[in-house]
Amino acid sequence: MRPPLQAGKMLRRDHAIDQDLAMLEHLVKTFILFFVVVEPISLVPMFGALTRGGSVRYRRKMALKGSALAAGILFVFALTGDLLLTTLGISVDAFKIAGGVLLFMVAVDMVFARQSGLRSTTVREQEEARYKEDVSVFPLAFPLIAGPGALATLLLVIGEVRGDTAMFIGLLGVLLLVVTVTLILLLLTPQIMRVLGVTGANVISRLLGVVLAALAVQYVVDGVRASFMA
Repeated sequence: MRPPLQAGKMLRRDHAIDQDLAMLEHLVKTFILFFVVVEPISLVPMFGALTRGGSVRYRRKMALKGSALAAGILFVFALTGDLLLTTLGISVDAFKIAGGVLLFMVAVDMVFARQSGLRSTTVREQEEARYKEDVSVFPLAFPLIAGPGALATLLLVIGEVRGDTAMFIGLLGVLLLVVTVTLILLLLTPQIMRVLGVTGANVISRLLGVVLAALAVQYVVDGVRASFMA
């Protein structure tokens, strides 16, 4: 039989391990969620069209600048999102329902390969971007990378990690990782388009849309259940 002191240490260690595993699981889920919402693979053909005719140096500059600006937008929103919800008096459960509905709309657009203002640029915005030399701010950083869907998702996740400093730092790391993956794919646009093409990118987009739809429904269910239990 173990002494009480040793048994207490083992219980604390097991509890710490469980907490670490739960944190890792939540961060992996968050990464998948943001990856699906930002959908960097579908950004590749859009980026290729926006920078068509430009040099390799120009494409690299637009990709780096656009990704950096998108990361800045997401980080600022992460730091101020909780304050925004508190100031407006919006509960996390209410935002889960609203955000879940919004994400479901994004998922429907992805499944049917439709372009909308939620996850891409509108026709008029595309016309405006066509005559701009610098596409890094608009439309690349916003709304293609850090668009309404990504910002709404960020507010949802911020509400879940409220008060947990370690989880918040982990969230910032996840955002940085997603933007980094997006940057790498943008830099590899010519190679990816040769392999996948527009059709291949749309197929992957549809598959990710199904996953996002399931996650969106889960957010709505969790929000409704928590509202009735409150």
